[in-house]
Amino acid sequence: MISKNEVKYIQSLSHKKNRDAEGVFIAETPKLVNELLQSSVRIKKIYATKDWQPQGSNNVVTEEIDEAALQRISQLETPNKVLAVAEKKKLPSLQLNSHFTLVLDGIQDPGNMGTIVRIADWFGITQIVAAKDTADCYNPKAVQSSMGSIARVHVWYDEPAPILANAQVPVFGALLQGKSVYEIQYQQEGILVIGNESKGIREQLLPFIQQAVTIPRTGAAESLNAAVATGILLSHILKQ
Repeated sequence: MISKNEVKYIQSLSHKKNRDAEGVFIAETPKLVNELLQSSVRIKKIYATKDWQPQGSNNVVTEEIDEAALQRISQLETPNKVLAVAEKKKLPSLQLNSHFTLVLDGIQDPGNMGTIVRIADWFGITQIVAAKDTADCYNPKAVQSSMGSIARVHVWYDEPAPILANAQVPVFGALLQGKSVYEIQYQQEGILVIGNESKGIREQLLPFIQQAVTIPRTGAAESLNAAVATGILLSHILKQ
């Protein structure tokens, strides 16, 4: 039976300061937990109802709990069988050359953040640099939206300006007044800067943008979701 202290501890991980202090995050749902079990992410403990079935071998300490207990520790409106407490990944050194890297400038919505991580993974991008005011990639909503891609994509939180200023690869920026992405040549290495959902790329980063790119609008919509725009831009910049 899960203890009151464990319940309190897991609930505390909904706050970034506690995740940072402990170096852990929470992941929920069978699909996501099974993705982590098959990755290099170290899972400290799993809490699951009796009907949860892990995929493959599971050597992680697993405690069976009932649905009421899962409801108490879950961050989801509708808990789904299993919750895991996992360790954050150790980050390697950032290598801009011979890689394509995303730079996120103040993305605020955790759902957008997680979806962008998932999109990066789809296109084989393993490096994201996020401005320090960007949503935490280990926020439960971001982890959920990443659908397991958080296990494969590295996210550094740092000041983008020095990185962009010293980059020896092409730097693209998503801007309304830019070259059509349909006209961009295929890139094997480079950086794509995605700005805040409502404000775009902040002014102090604009001098480092070598090529502004945009998605031509043919309809009446005022704007695109940041994650959707990221996917469209990458599909053309990385086309082969």
